[in-house]
Amino acid sequence: MAQVTVTINGRKYDIACDDGQEAHLTRLSQYVDRRVDELVAAVGQVGDARLLVMTSLLVADELSEVYTELDSLRNEKRAPAQSALGAGDLEKMATRIESIADKLEAS
Repeated sequence: MAQVTVTINGRKYDIACDDGQEAHLTRLSQYVDRRVDELVAAVGQVGDARLLVMTSLLVADELSEVYTELDSLRNEKRAPAQSALGAGDLEKMATRIESIADKLEAS
């Protein structure tokens, strides 16, 4: 198991991760650190715990928006597929319409 030292809000944290995931974990920590820096600029240093909770909520909100958008795109993609008629369906409908038209003409 690998270990990475990340820095968030000027503090170093040793984090264990799977081998090969070090670069990914470093990128994630840099993203979190940037978000913490944005919060510090907006609200000041209100303590590590509070900043990390606020950052977690902001990231969770971003993730929620992405999931909502993803669900919307998936639903848009499914809707046409569910309502689309196949060539066989169209042929059956055309045959049925022609049959009804023939019966009406015969009457």
